[in-house]
Amino acid sequence: MNDIKERGNQTDVTEFIFLGFSNHPELQGLFFLIFLVVYLVTLLGNLLMLTAIRINPVLHTPMYYFLSNLSFLDICYTSTTVPIMLVNFFREKKTITYEGCLSQLFFLVTCAGTEGVLLAAMAYDRFIAICHPLRYPVLMSKRVCTYLTAGSWLCGLVNSLTHTGLTATLTLCGSNQISHFLCDIPLLLKLSCSDTSVNEFTLYVSSATIGLSPCLFTAVSYMLIISAILKIQSAQGQKKAFSTCASHLTVVVIFFGTANFNYDQPSSGYSLDVDILVSVLFCIATPMLNPIIYSLRNKEVKVTLKKLCEGYILPSDSSVQISS
Repeated sequence: MNDIKERGNQTDVTEFIFLGFSNHPELQGLFFLIFLVVYLVTLLGNLLMLTAIRINPVLHTPMYYFLSNLSFLDICYTSTTVPIMLVNFFREKKTITYEGCLSQLFFLVTCAGTEGVLLAAMAYDRFIAICHPLRYPVLMSKRVCTYLTAGSWLCGLVNSLTHTGLTATLTLCGSNQISHFLCDIPLLLKLSCSDTSVNEFTLYVSSATIGLSPCLFTAVSYMLIISAILKIQSAQGQKKAFSTCASHLTVVVIFFGTANFNYDQPSSGYSLDVDILVSVLFCIATPMLNPIIYSLRNKEVKVTLKKLCEGYILPSDSSVQISS
C-alpha cells in the first residue's frame, strides 16, 4: 500500500481511509445529493443571516453581534467536513492525507469549542436583558461583547492547538482506516500504538472546561431567566420576555444535545451507521438549522430577509428599502 511507509519497526501513516458510508455503496449518489443540498442550504442560510444583520441597523445589538459570529462559525464548521466528504462519494477509496486529517481536526475542534463558549456568552446576554434590563447598556456594552466574542475564539483556538499538537506526536501503527467520515480525536487515539494517557487526560480536562462548563453556565442562566419571567405579572409580558430567548434556547438544546450524543456514547453497542447519524446531526445538520431557527422566530430578521430577497428579485423597484 502506498499510503503506509515502514521505517524499521515503525509505520508512518501518510493518509487515512474513511469507512463512513462505505457499507452502503448503492446509495453513494443519493448521499451526495442530500449532503450537497444540506451544504448549500447551510451556506445560503448563514450568509443571508450575516447580510441581514449587517445591513439592518435595528439588528446592530449585542444579541445579533453574537449571532453573526455564530453564523460565521457555522459556515466554517460545515465547510471543514462536507467538501471532502462530497468528493469522496465519487472515490472507490475514500481518503484524506495525514496533513489534511490534522487540519480538519484543528478546524473542527476550534469551531466546536468556540461555538460552545459563544452560546454561553449569548446566554449571559439574555440573562442580563431579562434579569437586569436597566443595566443592560452598561453590562453589555460594545467592548464587553467584543471581549466575550474574542474570549470564545481564544478558548476554541487554545483548546484546538493543544489537541492537534498532542495528536501530531502520536505514533500511528498498522491500520490507517478510520471508521467514520471525518477526523476526530477519539478516532485517531484508537489508531495509535504509543502511550495516549496524556492525550486522554487532556481530552477529559477540555471536555469539562470547554464542553461541560459552558453547558452548565447556560443551564444556570436559563434557570434564573425562567424564574425572572415567572415573576412578571402579565401573561403578555411573560410571552414577550420568553420570545426573546426561545430561539437561543432551541439552538442550545440542539447543539449540546447532539454534542453529548456524539462524544459521550458508550464504547460498545453502537453500529457504524448510528455513529455516522449522530455525527451528521452534530456537525452538519446543526449549522443548517441555526439560521432557520433564528429567522423563523424573529420578526426583525424575517422582515429584513424578505426585503433583501425583494431587493434582488426587483432591483429596479426604488421603493424597496433594505434597512428599516
